[in-house]
Amino acid sequence: MNKKSILIILCFIPILLLGQKQLTLEDFFQDYTFRPKSVYGINSMNDGKHYTTLEKGEYIVKHSYATGKIIDTLYNISMSQIEGLYIQSYEFSKDEKKILIMTDMESIYRRSFTADYYVADLTNNTIKQLSENGRQQLGTFSPDGKKIAFVRENNLFIVDSETFVETQITFDGQFNHIINGAPDWVYEEEFGFNKAFDWSPDSKKIAYMRFDESNVKMFNMTMFRGSIPAYEEYALYPHNSTFKYPKAGEDNSIVEVYIYDVASNQKVKVDVGEETDQYIPRIRWTNNKNKLSVFRVNRLQNKFEILFADATTGKSDVVYTEENKYYISESVYDQVDFIDDENIILTSECNGYMHIYKYNLKTKVLQQITAGEWDIEEYIGYDAASKTVYYTSYEGTPIRSNLYSIRIDGKKRSRLTKGDGTNYPIFSTGFKYFINYFSNSTTPYYITLHEASGKLIRVLEDNKEYLAKVGEYKYNTKEFFKFTTTNGDELNGYMIKPVNFDERKQYPVLMTQYSGPGSRSAVDSWSFDWYNYLSQEGYLIVCVDPRGTGGRGEEFKKCTYLQLGKYESDDQIEAAKYLTTLSYVDEDNISIWGWSYGGFMVALCLEKGDGIFKAGVSIAPVTNWRYYDNIYTERFMRTPQENPSGYDDNSPITHAKDLQGHLLLIHGTADDNVHVQNAVEYAEMLVQANKQFDYMLYTNRNHGIRGGNTSLHLFTKVVNFLNEKLK
Repeated sequence: MNKKSILIILCFIPILLLGQKQLTLEDFFQDYTFRPKSVYGINSMNDGKHYTTLEKGEYIVKHSYATGKIIDTLYNISMSQIEGLYIQSYEFSKDEKKILIMTDMESIYRRSFTADYYVADLTNNTIKQLSENGRQQLGTFSPDGKKIAFVRENNLFIVDSETFVETQITFDGQFNHIINGAPDWVYEEEFGFNKAFDWSPDSKKIAYMRFDESNVKMFNMTMFRGSIPAYEEYALYPHNSTFKYPKAGEDNSIVEVYIYDVASNQKVKVDVGEETDQYIPRIRWTNNKNKLSVFRVNRLQNKFEILFADATTGKSDVVYTEENKYYISESVYDQVDFIDDENIILTSECNGYMHIYKYNLKTKVLQQITAGEWDIEEYIGYDAASKTVYYTSYEGTPIRSNLYSIRIDGKKRSRLTKGDGTNYPIFSTGFKYFINYFSNSTTPYYITLHEASGKLIRVLEDNKEYLAKVGEYKYNTKEFFKFTTTNGDELNGYMIKPVNFDERKQYPVLMTQYSGPGSRSAVDSWSFDWYNYLSQEGYLIVCVDPRGTGGRGEEFKKCTYLQLGKYESDDQIEAAKYLTTLSYVDEDNISIWGWSYGGFMVALCLEKGDGIFKAGVSIAPVTNWRYYDNIYTERFMRTPQENPSGYDDNSPITHAKDLQGHLLLIHGTADDNVHVQNAVEYAEMLVQANKQFDYMLYTNRNHGIRGGNTSLHLFTKVVNFLNEKLK
């Protein structure tokens, strides 16, 4: 080759390198280089013609649904003249002349937090702190906007939104003993809510739950100084953090329900039955100002009842009962809609799939609205004017969801979203419009405004700039596949092939999964994350949803009942065996990783896989179901006293001697959810079985194991481990 040819090639190198930038872990866990744009803080206004958004935590902006155009800026924090004010969430009063602003949020657990609340008056452009007597939880306007309720230090308070006079409703709140108006740890985590009070429709009463944790056993976590400045005092003598945590088979809080009358300052106790070993996953006022609904579930969670309580006397009656041979799925508690005095819309798996029903309180007739061999994802709401029900579902395939409408009589079903992928709609007041968040494997958030018919009005965000930025790198997107196990089950999955994939070559595999009951990981949605980094580094990423996961009907989801882990791990092992039949898979270098339930699955797979996995990364795993909380565990397993073999046969800690392959075990020392006890006890069993493994604990980190440089450190460790063991 002559010098002229070399010069020509060198001149073209910069062009050849376009679109060839190299991804780094710092891009994802330090610099957060790849964040698609979105539309935040959507709040439909009362007229159903306008909506508001939160911009940069500084502005609340009013838009027209009809055009999507900006009408006005309703609030700007520069109006407040309060130094450091940053809007994290907001709520309008009924007349929309006041805004309750939440700022300076500090997490307690997953959903609970304390914060500072301010009331902004749009009429006179003033802002005032809700209370000067300490931080609050759960600030909420009454329906008429004249009062605001909140929780402080386990007691419930009401503040007048004009005079800011503060009234204390309960006085017995005490840490680790009595909680008023907010759930205890296990209710918050497993029933998925953080507010345990509700205003009556006429604003004259407030119903609340009282949790007596006295008999719940305490769990202890040692908190070190670490890198947290506020923990400097723990430098020599670490702090013992204690909280009530009911493990499988152990005592729960005793829950009572009260109704407080604002005018009389009196309260009545609601009759929730004589049994105290039960659950109250929700309380909600009906449309009737004198009728409170109380949801009651037995300890085994296979019987669900709706009670109606008289607001004056507290006397209650059971108006709906459902029983299930397995368990009641917890999603149904948020999908009960009191549409009028005689009818309820609810969801149920009573015919084998999750569907929507209308239940008549007088005739006791349950009428099915949606039907088919598919699950609805979410009941969204009912438009009484057009007698139309809106919902999202997995019709066609559990890897995708779409928005549908259907008449309440089950006729005239129509698909409203057109894109194949994942759709998340937010409707206007009155159901005339909706804003849709769409993505799929090749499309990041594409946010659009529509009429209720599905007709497009305006594109709010197309993320073109983000796609252009991602396009500077070479990457592959998800490719979906199915395979049939030796048991005859067809499983859904996806793979991300290595950059510059050559089917004549063989590649190491990282299997990713969660596998928990009702979950879905093989989903057609956008992702651009550390898997793309690994793809760049020559890894084949594979995800498979095993039996027990959601979107495929009750029998597929609930076949794991009483034996969590058994079929899920069997299917992950089968998936690995299937991969060995593909010519481009290096069958000697297959690994698996997961977090939480997924971490539990990793440990079990390395014990049961007979060496098919060369390496596994188990992060924050449950290693013994006896160590986990009772609401979650007993829903699927019953109690250890009733089902000891189900607990022991599928707990990794029981089978430590069978571990094969390289294991990296990671946990946060302050994990309030899956306690570090799981990792420590499992590590001891591995040591006694003379099984070598890698081990990392993150100081003072909770279940998410993040904060400061933690995420970058963790994923660097994971990648280094995989590179060492697989290459």
